[in-house]
Amino acid sequence: MMLWSVIGAGVAGLAVATELVARGAQVQVFDPSGPPGPHGCSWWAGGMLAPWCEYENAEEPVLRLGQQAIAWWAQHTTVTRCGTLVVANPRDLPDLRRFARRTEGFAEVNHAEIAQLEPDLAFFSKGLFFPDEAHLDPRRALSDLYRGLIDKGVTFHCKPAPTGLENAIDCRGLHAREVLHDLRGVKGEMLVIRAPDVALTRPVRLLHPRMPLYVVPRSDHVYMLGATMIESEDSGRITARSMLELLSAAYALNPAFGEAEVLEIGVDLRPAFPDNLPRIRRLGRTIYANGLYRHGYLLAPALAQGVADLALSNTHTELVDEDRA
Repeated sequence: MMLWSVIGAGVAGLAVATELVARGAQVQVFDPSGPPGPHGCSWWAGGMLAPWCEYENAEEPVLRLGQQAIAWWAQHTTVTRCGTLVVANPRDLPDLRRFARRTEGFAEVNHAEIAQLEPDLAFFSKGLFFPDEAHLDPRRALSDLYRGLIDKGVTFHCKPAPTGLENAIDCRGLHAREVLHDLRGVKGEMLVIRAPDVALTRPVRLLHPRMPLYVVPRSDHVYMLGATMIESEDSGRITARSMLELLSAAYALNPAFGEAEVLEIGVDLRPAFPDNLPRIRRLGRTIYANGLYRHGYLLAPALAQGVADLALSNTHTELVDEDRA
């Protein structure tokens, strides 16, 4: 049986390995950083499976391919299917109307309906509810994929992949820029906080013309706050301005966030191609799968399926944009 070598153990690499194994392939994984952890941008993701919300500012394939993600992830980890709530303060209601015009798959909700969905947000008068969206805990998802692969006999090598590998699949994100010259890094900044006085059950997006915020619930009143997308390849610490704006937006969503404990501060660089869509490229004996941008968990299943189609049956899906085997 042909042995496939996946290089990189982030969400892309683990999803690709999982899909290959599910189709009966023999797989090994190389990553010098070891098992999934804070060294990779997948660790700092929000975990929102929100194709309709993302469609507001994304291309059509994100909506169409992203709709496959919930079912795929539910086979491998815990997925919470509670939908997404989008709200705006009174002065920002034009942004809510603009958001609605640019997407689909939602119901308009009023004050009473918002209070029923999220009692802690009962002071918002209007919103949009996306009932078919879901979310997951990225760190648990990565761990579940990793453990699932080990249970199926996949070997993980905590070292760089040897040169000259046959049947290699490169999922190294920005580390593949020496080959994928049109790949760039997009900086993201996030906070993990514990807010015992806040009880949210689903991802919530607060629209704001300068600092739109998303809040994703974890367990035990822990929340991930994210918003910023900066065209920069500086992966240093979060800026004071970004942290202040994130916390101010959270306070505007619910003043009880003002008493929250900051648990973690995260900064990552997300790999992206010029159109912000993922790509599969076969160059010689290596298949490159990259460019998930801010849609790592949403589009990793489609990327993995496209890689498996190319590797195992030489089938070209729409994500394959170059094949020089």
